[in-house]
Amino acid sequence: MGVYLVSVTAQDWSQPGEDGYGDVAAALNTELQRRGLPPYEVPRTARDAPGWFEEKVSPSMDGFVALCRTRLTDAELSALLDWNVLVPFALEEEIVLPVGSAYSGEETVITGAPRVLALAERLAGAIGLPVDALPAGENLALSRWFLNGEAEQTARTRPGPWTEDRDTAFYVTLYLRAAQHSIRHGCPMTYS
Repeated sequence: MGVYLVSVTAQDWSQPGEDGYGDVAAALNTELQRRGLPPYEVPRTARDAPGWFEEKVSPSMDGFVALCRTRLTDAELSALLDWNVLVPFALEEEIVLPVGSAYSGEETVITGAPRVLALAERLAGAIGLPVDALPAGENLALSRWFLNGEAEQTARTRPGPWTEDRDTAFYVTLYLRAAQHSIRHGCPMTYS
């Protein structure tokens, strides 16, 4: 099985209980209102988004975390990695909700995709990741690209530091594409 980073549909976002994220959605909207911000609802267009984002989180993260520690501040590292739900709008700081989930224990941490995107773009630049050659939009496309030889082929014509540790390149790509997908389609992302 394993852990996957996935997009959340409008139906799942509004559904309460074990099969949905309605409790998180309600708690987030309460907190947004407390901060004087408008409520967040997954737009109908997110239902019609071409492709469902789903990528398995399986390679070792050691090299990726090491890269983050050399290129990001502790606060930036936390913003990039310490969330349970990524939302498609900017937040000045993370929002910690008293709502538990399978992977979050007693709390759910919400982070804005624009910040994650900016951090992932910085990391992509640092390793010379050929962003224009990376797949986007198709389910498990990144996993297949890195595992089925397409990364090897690209590395021959587009060499750079990204080829030295493919697991690190995978995670930079994963966070980059997840944040882009969230913003483009207005949908939250979470671990499942």
